[in-house]
Amino acid sequence: MPTPQQPSLIVRQKSPQNIEFPFASLSDWLIPTELFFVRNHFPSPDLDARDWRLRVGGAVERPIELDLDSIKAMRSTTLNAVVECAGNGRVYYVPPREGLQWQNGAVGNAAWTGVLLRDILEMAGVKRTACEVLLTGADSGVVDANKKTASPGPIAFARSLPLEKAIADSTILAYSMNDEPLTRDHGYPLRAVVGGWFGMAWVKWITDITVVEQPFLGYWQARDYFRWERGLGEPTLVPLAEMEVKAQIARPVQGARLIAGQPCRIFGAAWSGEAGIRQVQICTGDGKGWREGRLLETERPFAWRLWEYMWTPEEAGQYTLRCRATDGAGCVQPDLQRSDCESYVANWIIPVEVTVVPEPQRYDEEFVI
Repeated sequence: MPTPQQPSLIVRQKSPQNIEFPFASLSDWLIPTELFFVRNHFPSPDLDARDWRLRVGGAVERPIELDLDSIKAMRSTTLNAVVECAGNGRVYYVPPREGLQWQNGAVGNAAWTGVLLRDILEMAGVKRTACEVLLTGADSGVVDANKKTASPGPIAFARSLPLEKAIADSTILAYSMNDEPLTRDHGYPLRAVVGGWFGMAWVKWITDITVVEQPFLGYWQARDYFRWERGLGEPTLVPLAEMEVKAQIARPVQGARLIAGQPCRIFGAAWSGEAGIRQVQICTGDGKGWREGRLLETERPFAWRLWEYMWTPEEAGQYTLRCRATDGAGCVQPDLQRSDCESYVANWIIPVEVTVVPEPQRYDEEFVI
């Protein structure tokens, strides 16, 4: 049973398993692994590290094959990074959009330990003609059977990264999460960690790395996880990549009852893509406009920032709480949803409605004998 110390996870789909973190329970900078959201497109493969191998090929000088012990013997690195499912917040779209109806908990911040993808690629020797690096997982299945969007039979989950992102310090192949070996649902024995990018780039259960000389146009790159871009006039398809600036309120929750004259802590988290969070502002709907929130902890690249704002409501009534983030690149969280993102990138401001009531009257106890 759930407790205040161990809140219940929210099951969005039983098979394959898709589980949401109860964002209202947010308290720590790092989300414990057992509470971390799970996004699976197919059932989690049951891999044995003794048999598992990582194969690196394509446009390389020396195709290689590595076991887990060989990878763990390499120089390790730890990246504290937030990952958000591109569909996080989909439930707030109006009208509703297809897909898992995530609320606001398909996101989390963790400490990931592994090796730089760049070091693996250097072992194989990337050719000058290389364009992208394709990551393929061990999970596979048929997508949208009998629909127009159906996959051409069983396919693996595979996504590519531009070469410059693949060799960046923010891209690692992780075998550890929060100082413990990866769990099966989180990609054991090896997964990608792509700091600043949406979760579809964080391929789990990696078995193959293929360096390619042309942009990859696989199912998960060209038919799903894309948005529209209008830079050339007519809209064109662009694969999703970098996360966009966003802040969310964890507490108080929707419908909370607050007491007039008593301080209330408005608390949440904010994150962005390649740029860090510079500012979080809060509007309480009391006519005083946007006010500065306090960013907590030290800023670390690619991790989220927890924030708070202390508010004392003066009068009873209905209030609408809003928060918005600004990142280091000057991007500001939008007020309204956008039409060009399909059912993804729900980063507009989501209000929280609360009720402020007068302080309850107190009566001396009376005893009737």
